[in-house]
Amino acid sequence: MKFHQILAVCAVCVMTLVSCNKNELNTDILIVGGGASGTAAGLQAARMGVNAIIVEESPWLGGMLTSAGVSCIDGNPNMLSGIYGEFCDSLANLYGGYDKLKTNWVASYSFEPSVGNALFHRMVEREKDHLTVMHGCRLESLDKADGGWKAVVSDSDGKERVIEAKIVIDGTEFGDVAKMSGVGYDLGMENRRLTGEDIAPDSAYNIVQDMTFVAVLKDYGPDADMTIEKPEGYDPMLFANTCQNPLAEPREDTVKFHTPDYMMQYGKLHNGKYMINWPFAANDYYANIVDMTREQRDSVLALAKQHTMKYIYFLQTQLGYKNLGLADDEYPTDDLLPFIPYVRESRRIHGKVRFNVNHVMYPFDQPEPLYRTGIAVGDYPVDHHHSSYNGPENLPNLYFYKVPSYCLPLGVLIPRDVDDMLVTEKSISVSNIVNGCTREQPVVLQIGQAAGTLAALAVKNGCKLGDVPVRDVQKVLLADGGYIMPYLDVDRHDQSFRAYQRIGATGILKGEGRSVAWTNETWLHADSVLTGEALGGFYELYPHADGAVAPNGPLTYGDAVALLSAAGATVDKPAAELSAEPITRGRFAVMVDSLLNPFETFPVDIQGNFKQ
Repeated sequence: MKFHQILAVCAVCVMTLVSCNKNELNTDILIVGGGASGTAAGLQAARMGVNAIIVEESPWLGGMLTSAGVSCIDGNPNMLSGIYGEFCDSLANLYGGYDKLKTNWVASYSFEPSVGNALFHRMVEREKDHLTVMHGCRLESLDKADGGWKAVVSDSDGKERVIEAKIVIDGTEFGDVAKMSGVGYDLGMENRRLTGEDIAPDSAYNIVQDMTFVAVLKDYGPDADMTIEKPEGYDPMLFANTCQNPLAEPREDTVKFHTPDYMMQYGKLHNGKYMINWPFAANDYYANIVDMTREQRDSVLALAKQHTMKYIYFLQTQLGYKNLGLADDEYPTDDLLPFIPYVRESRRIHGKVRFNVNHVMYPFDQPEPLYRTGIAVGDYPVDHHHSSYNGPENLPNLYFYKVPSYCLPLGVLIPRDVDDMLVTEKSISVSNIVNGCTREQPVVLQIGQAAGTLAALAVKNGCKLGDVPVRDVQKVLLADGGYIMPYLDVDRHDQSFRAYQRIGATGILKGEGRSVAWTNETWLHADSVLTGEALGGFYELYPHADGAVAPNGPLTYGDAVALLSAAGATVDKPAAELSAEPITRGRFAVMVDSLLNPFETFPVDIQGNFKQ
């Protein structure tokens, strides 16, 4: 076995023995689901000195990044926020540098799923004083109790244990805990009258995005023949248009430009492995299994697995990749496939706020300034997979709909009608459309870290989740290298990073969002000269400073001093030779942050409004 596999097995054994030898357990935070969000939530809470238990059915941690095999990271290559950045740093150290993580053309950072699982277990092991993982266990029931929640979990032998917790975090793939607890939710695509999104359809549809049972293939050498037995019901025409091949139809879209080898490079991993998660006539599979029973889901997932096996057979026989077979050193499963499917869409709870594509596109022009409450950032376009759905033809075209980089508000994690619970993963309070960009791995890791922060602060302060100040959550995230605004002007290691983030979150200076080719960006324009036209946000907080400088045109260092003085700051007068020098937006942001501290002076509510 590889070192990282041995490490993961040992970690699982140790944590399972520690966690499953008692029939009754008490903890501050119970996290159901050790996926991307659940793992990050547990890590964050433990690092803040709060006890947490993660209940996870599989022997792995990391969810879609690892257990589902989606190990080519979509988005955020330049915003390595918090635990997501820590995870990427660990990958770079392991594989020999960030440049070594670029193994394919779809993602800046890629890795073997087993490596990711081992890294998450290593991170968890460091927090063992406050964090316990119960592998092989699942939630059976959850009820409100004095001081929080009472949960019953069972292990693979059917043995039940009771866990009492102050706060529960839903880290499941389908939002199952939220439903079990009576949280209201939506499922499917809303109409535009409900969401106010111009690109939403006129009618609502009870459909979700395709899921995918990803496969990790390995090159067994040029002389190897790994061809599997022909799957029952195999029809090569199902995959005819996956790339250029003799069966493909003439088409006027991108598929016609993909040669087989170029297609296979899409998900190339390290050590001769390939992630098979191709969106064109491949292994995407449509089925709305969210509200099904466990047994019903399992029967449909068996069909999704079979569909992936058919695609593998197509690759081996029609495209000539007989040397590629399911990797025998990734998943310890009987069929060598991942533990879970890649689920792109789930229930979406009714939260304290609802985030939609308008908030992404025009964050500073919304009735609710949710950008002020940011706890995670993303830069992936709206990407919906409906390739195998055979329903109405008037669905909106949501294939890489361009958006700027954005921040996700805190209120999407908090159910509107159930106390002492947070919801993460793909089940947060967003519209169906915007789920197409908030579902990506970097965002979901950040969602978990924010949930762990909020829950830990509530426990430490002895208060309800809704009573934790937004700024307190943001301060912790910033201190831990997290982003709360999606600005690309400086990275997390720059000395001005936190100042830019704080000033951005007050709206004193507003950034510019834009899409450039395949990149989705937002810039504070820190190196640009400050102008009088940009001071609307400053005057909103300091109206008595209005009129201190000329309303238009570039401003000088002396003008900045006059503004800050008029706003109540004590400023050392600049040397005469500096007073006439132009001042940049970034320098002004740092001065405002250090001398006026508006981030803490002007707290905000969950909708982003300034409190009186």
